[in-house]
Amino acid sequence: MVRLAICSDAEADSQRMPNEGSGPSRKGQLSNLLRGARLSVLRTNPAKLLVVGYVGYMLAGWCLLSMPLTHETRVAAIDSFFTSVSAVSTTGLATIDPGTSYNLLGELIILLLIQIGGVGYMTIGSFAVLATAHKLSPLREKITRAAFALPDDLKPGHFILTVVIFTLVCEAIGAFVLWLIFRAAGEENAVWSAIFHAVSAFCTAGFSLNPNSFEAYSGNAALNIVISALSLLGAMGFLVIWDVWRNFTSAAFHLGFTTKVILRMTGSFLFIGTLILFVADPGISALEPSDRLLAAFFQTMTATTTVGFNTVPIGGLSMSVLVVLFVLMAVGASPSGTGGGLKTTTFAALLAIMRSTLKQRSRVRFFKRPIAASRLQAAGASAVYFIVLMSIAIFLLGLTDPQFEFERIVFEVISALGTVGLSMGITGELSDLGKLIIIILMTAGRVGILTFGIAIAMHDESRSEEKDNELLI
Repeated sequence: MVRLAICSDAEADSQRMPNEGSGPSRKGQLSNLLRGARLSVLRTNPAKLLVVGYVGYMLAGWCLLSMPLTHETRVAAIDSFFTSVSAVSTTGLATIDPGTSYNLLGELIILLLIQIGGVGYMTIGSFAVLATAHKLSPLREKITRAAFALPDDLKPGHFILTVVIFTLVCEAIGAFVLWLIFRAAGEENAVWSAIFHAVSAFCTAGFSLNPNSFEAYSGNAALNIVISALSLLGAMGFLVIWDVWRNFTSAAFHLGFTTKVILRMTGSFLFIGTLILFVADPGISALEPSDRLLAAFFQTMTATTTVGFNTVPIGGLSMSVLVVLFVLMAVGASPSGTGGGLKTTTFAALLAIMRSTLKQRSRVRFFKRPIAASRLQAAGASAVYFIVLMSIAIFLLGLTDPQFEFERIVFEVISALGTVGLSMGITGELSDLGKLIIIILMTAGRVGILTFGIAIAMHDESRSEEKDNELLI
């Protein structure tokens, strides 16, 4: 019996030994798998990571907005998905009225999605990491540089801190002033409305809790000024704010070339657009002189910054004014900001190419400064890809929703691709396939036209070409 017991113990030991030895081996295999996955992610083109990240938040927002406890009235699944994508992409197009379709919880979820989409999902996460670890991982630095097209000499950690602090300060001040305006106007829930619209304006989202946006405040100069200021600060780009702040805190004041281009192009668009709308649109011309100027400027600003609010009915604008809005929405805001569109720097590069070609110059210059060939290549690619996506979408919407006039479809497509959010009243009447087309356009517009194209390309480009694609175009 003793021998049998000894044999049994020996056999048990022999059976246990392989299992005990396999423990560390399995841990080692798991560690190798994790290490391999991490290296694979680090080697992945940041454009693909950006698209995956934003799509992930859009799907998460869809799940949250699909919960019945967020609804004031019944909301279809496709409309919840549309709302989530529109919020994360900071577009503002809506198939339903958010103010009456969702309760306070639903509106809060929309606001959080707008904030995540406006300042960038990696920015918020990286800020939390900096608050605890005081250092960003290589992956976070890589995606941050791609998302904001940061130059090599700018540290992502310092830039993120500036972005978050600046965003919170602007939104807090804007919300306080809007609360005073809404309270004086006798609006219900003035505090929540002020917070919601301040965030929506700075993130150039254009979501409004009012059924007709700000048409009721078309003659309110204070509201027009506050919304315009918030939208312009968000749309001109965080790099411009960084450059201006850096100059104020240094001995010598010298703005960078990109900042000068952005400021001049934005100012030119605002002036020319306001002048045309002030003179050319019959509906705006019928207003009192002061209200007429406010309306012309606000609609120019809302298209240029891609914020998407309106103080006059868009469907009532003349065809000539709609053409102006087409151009303003397509060009859009500036790089590294909360707005969409081709970007003002891309348009500046295209103007420089045209001017240099007409003058038969061998070098392309803008404001007497030469532009690198890589930036010109990126600008040309962005413009062509924008036109291709726009043309395909117009063609498909013509098949899925033939009941709408051509100009309304074109306006809707450019508004979605530029993440503007203005509409001639067809968004809520689109078919389900039409809504899916607009959803794809809004996603492409949020991550950037060129970035979206790179992300869906079959093969990654070389390291040197990746750096060219990340330049401020």
